[in-house]
Amino acid sequence: MKKIIILICILVFANQNSFSQINKEKALEKAKEGIKLMDEGKLDESIKFLEEAEKLDSEKFNYPYEKAYAYYLKKDYNKAIIILETIMEHKNVMPELFQLMGNSYDILEKPEKAFEIYDKGLTKFPNAGKLYLEKGNVFWNKKEYEKALPYYEKGIEVNPMFASNYFRAAKIYCNSSEEVWGMIYGEIFINLERNSDRTYEISKLLFDTYKSEIKFTSETTSEVSFSKNTIINASDIGKDKKFKLPFSMVYEPTLLLSITGEKSIDLNSLNNIRQSFLKNYKTFGHNKTNPNVLFDYQNKIAESGNFEAYNYWLLSNGDKENFDKWILNSKEKWDKFVNWFTANKIMIDDSNKFTRNEN
Repeated sequence: MKKIIILICILVFANQNSFSQINKEKALEKAKEGIKLMDEGKLDESIKFLEEAEKLDSEKFNYPYEKAYAYYLKKDYNKAIIILETIMEHKNVMPELFQLMGNSYDILEKPEKAFEIYDKGLTKFPNAGKLYLEKGNVFWNKKEYEKALPYYEKGIEVNPMFASNYFRAAKIYCNSSEEVWGMIYGEIFINLERNSDRTYEISKLLFDTYKSEIKFTSETTSEVSFSKNTIINASDIGKDKKFKLPFSMVYEPTLLLSITGEKSIDLNSLNNIRQSFLKNYKTFGHNKTNPNVLFDYQNKIAESGNFEAYNYWLLSNGDKENFDKWILNSKEKWDKFVNWFTANKIMIDDSNKFTRNEN
């Protein structure tokens, strides 16, 4: 009798597991269809499929989250918030929940509540660069860029492979008196996000910043202006045995030296200038005193024989005419670069990350 009871229990349990697995598979198919409909802009139909998926598999985090996102796209932000509140403590919660919920509050013009939600997310996910991005965006949307900037740079610090904080920081700095930081953040951004509308926007921004801040004042003289912050207190030098020049005071003289022989700024001359800058930075030992992940990566590109092609690609959207001419005459160089570049992406972690506060 005991054996029969045990066998019956095993069979019932097996059937329950089987039934549960079938439901989960059905739920996944419905969710996929729901997300497809969402991508097509059919939001009401999408919500119906996601609700069916949720009924079939109520333990899944993704289904209510995607449903909340559909309501967000419908601009029903209150409904999105209500749904997200039900899964805030889910065992599989992700930073995206706090991002979406905080954004909903921000759009509803409740920035204090948005910050509260972002901070809750950062308590759980302290390295979530996207949550620092959204905190910065609260001020960006009000055009309070100086207030936004520290959040973007904190996002870069905690998550140096997340591109969007570099994008925002580069735009702020390249429209300030401290363009030097925008030049570095912008180029890192382009390497992290290589092919988007934002990539082309920053490509042009970098080119235009070079063009506006490098001046040829006579036949034999030139000047650069990428930073106004060039004051050092003598007392600071005496106190710190490991004192090093601020990066901005290394960047400008090295760039000025690298302009020698050029008479104007276009894609061709900027390739020459950047080639010289990289050599000079290393020759004067700045790579030791002021190490920089971007310049280390540039050296890697140069060693592969692809730095010319990289420079033309990087700044191409600022001087399309010269880029098109170069491509026409340099197909072999371009193909070689594309193959190498695809297989060798920039890698940034805590050991080599670059932030203004540490330089």
